[in-house]
Amino acid sequence: MKSEWPTHPLGDLAEFRSGGTPARSAASLWHGTVPWFSGKDLKSFLLSDSIEHISQTAVARGIRTVPCGTVLILVRGMALMKGVPLGITSRQSAFNQDVKAILPDPRKIDANFLGYFLLSEEPRLLGLVTKAGHGTGRLPLEALEDYPTPTPPLPEQRTISSTLRTWDEALGTLDFTISAKERRRTALMQQLLTGTQRFVPFREVGWKRIRMSDVLSRVFRPIKWSPETPLALVSIRRRCGGLFRRPDIQASDYKTQDLHEVKPGDFLISKRQVVHGAWALVTFEFSGCQVSKEYAIMINTAPEALHMPFFGWLAQLPRMIRLARVASTGVHIEKLIFDPDVFLRELIRIPSSLAEQQAIATILDSCDEELRLLRAQRAAVDQQKRGLMQRLLTGKVRVHS
Repeated sequence: MKSEWPTHPLGDLAEFRSGGTPARSAASLWHGTVPWFSGKDLKSFLLSDSIEHISQTAVARGIRTVPCGTVLILVRGMALMKGVPLGITSRQSAFNQDVKAILPDPRKIDANFLGYFLLSEEPRLLGLVTKAGHGTGRLPLEALEDYPTPTPPLPEQRTISSTLRTWDEALGTLDFTISAKERRRTALMQQLLTGTQRFVPFREVGWKRIRMSDVLSRVFRPIKWSPETPLALVSIRRRCGGLFRRPDIQASDYKTQDLHEVKPGDFLISKRQVVHGAWALVTFEFSGCQVSKEYAIMINTAPEALHMPFFGWLAQLPRMIRLARVASTGVHIEKLIFDPDVFLRELIRIPSSLAEQQAIATILDSCDEELRLLRAQRAAVDQQKRGLMQRLLTGKVRVHS
């Protein structure tokens, strides 16, 4: 920290307030217009709205609110075991007892500057968190009150805040764009993969119902195992999140020798997680990787009738995931085991024209690539902002009003 920036305990710069929860049994206290923040709402720095709202009646009966420009920070909850969620309000707001409100003294510290400073201090704040039992973290109030906080001249604080707010606005614009593109892709999937929307050249050709066993088949590709074999294992994310590489490991350090190779164009299914959407088309980057017997590998046996990238998209529809659940046995959703033979007996509806299947897959692939690029852009902007924030809030880079 620059020596010309004095520091003060946060308790000398701001007032701390506790929140509360209106009685759940009193309907008149809920579903109003006043945001009521809890830990699950503190996912962005700029807090404009919450999941739940309370009424003005609740405020009149003593539920405490805070004005725009108040820092809200989680002081109790499971989320504190991984980070320190916080944000700054953009309107009058209420909050629950797991959240602490920090109201800056405007004569001493700018609200936005304080919010950004605390955000940049998350690793150190996390070190102050103690366990309160059952995986719940607690950030002691006394630790917050004593936390050393820099106080550059107020004009410089405001300039720093304004600079960082510009980056937040850019991130907000990207978030809005990404959300809009995700909604568009979801709508296109529903329309194109059900035949609701058709391409003009293919409208004279209908869709057909086929049994999946007529176009798909399960395969086994056991690898030649030896203790020295380097393994490139893959897993599948839930909610159709795609494949990912696991850390490389020697075969001698893995628990099973029953491993199988995957190839591009395979459709890979997690037999224990498929009810949560854990299945995906294998792309070229995972060629030659291995999976355990907990996965089922499907291949296209009728390429003249089924375009596998189309099937990869079709599998993301809720109806297909329901079929996977019907084809699973067990007494609890987390213990269901997928039966490939039962699944392959199900019927699906696809375009009769292979060209239409290819056209649908191409459009959805383009949507996916557009989203990938936008997310990469957002990650880069966020990284740049964090670097700038670290330099500005430590005085390594000075700004003038």
